[in-house]
Amino acid sequence: MSGRSGPPLGFAEALDLPLSVDLRTAARAFGICPGTAYKLIRLGAFPCPVLRVGGRYRIPTAYLLRTLGIEERPVYAVPLEDDVESADQPDNTDPRTWQEPE
Repeated sequence: MSGRSGPPLGFAEALDLPLSVDLRTAARAFGICPGTAYKLIRLGAFPCPVLRVGGRYRIPTAYLLRTLGIEERPVYAVPLEDDVESADQPDNTDPRTWQEPE
């Protein structure tokens, strides 16, 4: 059995993270087991800055994403899964196509 704390973090899941994450979530994002993450922190070699809050470690999500090579969060008007369905609907964002109410 692997020491990982779950499947690797997916791209969509990474973009839905809160402002900071616990060490287990950060370890999942890097594809390492939590024990290795603790060891890296003790050695001062964790790949991104780590905060100690009380007795727990927290990793700011912005640093985590940057370390993973995700510089900016993409902004989509609709979820990607719905993009195919919305392509069939007319685009109402062009003011030239707006009709005045009668």
